Amino acid sequence: MGRITRRGFVAATAGALSGLATAGGAAAADRAGALRDGTLEQAVRTVAARGRGRDFRGVWVATVANRDWPSRAGLTAAAQRAELLAHLDKAVERRLNAVVFQARPTADALWPSPYEPWSEWLTGVQGRDPGWDPLGTAVHEAHRRGLELHAWFNPYRIANHTDLSRLVPTHPARVHPDWAVPYGGKLYYNPGLPEVRRFVEDAMLDAVRRYDIDGVHWDDYFYPYPVADQSFDDDEAFERYGDGFPDRDAWRRNNIDLLVRETAARIKKINPRLSFGISPFAVWRNAASDERGSATTAGVQTYDDLHADTRAWVREGRLDYICPQVYWNIGFAAADYAVLVPWWDEVARGTGVDVYIGEALYKAGDPAQPAAWQDPAELSRHLTLARRYASVRGHCFFAAKEVTEDRIGAMARVVADHYLRRAR
Repeated sequence: MGRITRRGFVAATAGALSGLATAGGAAAADRAGALRDGTLEQAVRTVAARGRGRDFRGVWVATVANRDWPSRAGLTAAAQRAELLAHLDKAVERRLNAVVFQARPTADALWPSPYEPWSEWLTGVQGRDPGWDPLGTAVHEAHRRGLELHAWFNPYRIANHTDLSRLVPTHPARVHPDWAVPYGGKLYYNPGLPEVRRFVEDAMLDAVRRYDIDGVHWDDYFYPYPVADQSFDDDEAFERYGDGFPDRDAWRRNNIDLLVRETAARIKKINPRLSFGISPFAVWRNAASDERGSATTAGVQTYDDLHADTRAWVREGRLDYICPQVYWNIGFAAADYAVLVPWWDEVARGTGVDVYIGEALYKAGDPAQPAAWQDPAELSRHLTLARRYASVRGHCFFAAKEVTEDRIGAMARVVADHYLRRAR
């Protein structure tokens, strides 16, 4: 699967054993038990086998607002752990090979981070220790099952509200209120401040140093999605740091480019084999805005609206993989799946960057969606189409809840048509 974790047996053994000292609570107990019952040896073999050219078959596990896991805040540690293991087991049952686990949803942490508080989505109270290490357990248990574990981080989102006083007193955004920008009913870190960029990199990379994860994964939130009649207030930062740029948009894009370039370099310095991937909104620019863009008429363009030059990151080889969220059906007029997949294939050709297509499993069987999404075979047709394109090396399904529930059997159809055997 491209450049993902091509580790030898010795490196895998060292990583597995070092994990005994890094994760706490239930995860540490699991590792100790594995040493006794011999399952660690099997875990080492599966870790060593990961990344040998197999296609990516992933599922996102979203933790923000308890979207997928845990099912609600405040469950006991044992109940949370049981639910997490059920998602991993379901991934195995569906013959997937990777889990993208949201470890930093809102400037918080699902591991004992020295930088940010425990996530409120665990206990219902930000900063409260849940009594176990979810990320450490997720890594260990995924590897025991032969699954890769990609840690999913949201770099700049602070909270789904705008009240700084609701954050714990030690929260970095309360300690540095000048770092925070309210916009669209949410709080964000200001990407234009160098100290913010360094901080969010440090916060994310703590998990890279701590755990034997297989990848660092970002989603589609850079500068926030536009909200009508509102402005993202970064005037002071632009005045201080914007010299030399033709306009604010160019400066903002440079801020996000710096985050990508610096993080990529720092990841490779920590672990050269670690994979770095980003899952953006799938439309870089419409062809009407740029002749290099896709034949789409999307209302959002990442280059213009999120200030994320996703095409350049691929063309320049900044990433190991790109996972565009092609969350539309084949034939959808404004953004056709059959148009965007070949566009991304062409962008990635010759770069060494793999393309994994983000798939909108959550739309399958949703009565609010167009007729195409009521057909259990729609997603299977996606994978059939994507197989024509050499740069496309896999798919990732949003999200874990739907992988389990599978309202109309769309996931089961994908498995029956395309995942006849477990990926090895």
